[in-house]
Amino acid sequence: MSAKPQAAEINVRNTECFSADSLSKLKQIMYESKASSGTFLFREGEKADKLYYIHSGRIKITKSSDEGRQFILYMYQEGDMFGQVDPFRQSTQVFNAEVIEDSIIGVIRQKDLEVLLWQNGDLAVEFMKWMGLVHRMTQTKFRDLMMFGKHGALCSLLIRLGNTYGMEHNGHIVITKTHTNTELADMIGATRESVNRMLSELRKIDAISIEQSRIVIKDLQYLRDICHCEGCPKDICRM
Repeated sequence: MSAKPQAAEINVRNTECFSADSLSKLKQIMYESKASSGTFLFREGEKADKLYYIHSGRIKITKSSDEGRQFILYMYQEGDMFGQVDPFRQSTQVFNAEVIEDSIIGVIRQKDLEVLLWQNGDLAVEFMKWMGLVHRMTQTKFRDLMMFGKHGALCSLLIRLGNTYGMEHNGHIVITKTHTNTELADMIGATRESVNRMLSELRKIDAISIEQSRIVIKDLQYLRDICHCEGCPKDICRM
């Protein structure tokens, strides 16, 4: 490559379904909290009564198995909102939220959110759309894992990484955020060794390359064919 690509911002934030006015109203009821890398915003089993908006930084959402294995479900960045609130009963967190970069987080308490939604019908409709978006993202990720094997799950993951961190360069897509093979394995529920093997196979057929420690997608259509891509919009097909 002739030049080292600069870091690209995430292409689609999951709060784009909110109008500017609605997002402003949500921000007005947030209180700000700072979180250091390596800490947790919440863990499985804790009370779930807040939403979190990322002003800056990055958060990963994980799920732990009984054997102690960690599965990475989401990677959130600036402008994303996440969390679990249940309007019908007191619920507990089913995931962990780990801070992977020093972050500034806007915290929305459930009781404040309920009042705001009661007072603003348009915001309530947009909030339902946001909840539907998050639910569909989860559905498509589990579809990738369960329907088309580890190879299909890895190809889908590479497409999602490209949509989230991608930069076009010389007709290819450079994934500007680097991830270890162990992290990639945790994202698809595979072993590091199997990810090593699958990446090597993709490199041999020139579907991808590794340049300056970054994955470069060279044949996007091949990846789409392997994972039976349904052409979901980027606000769905992302990390």
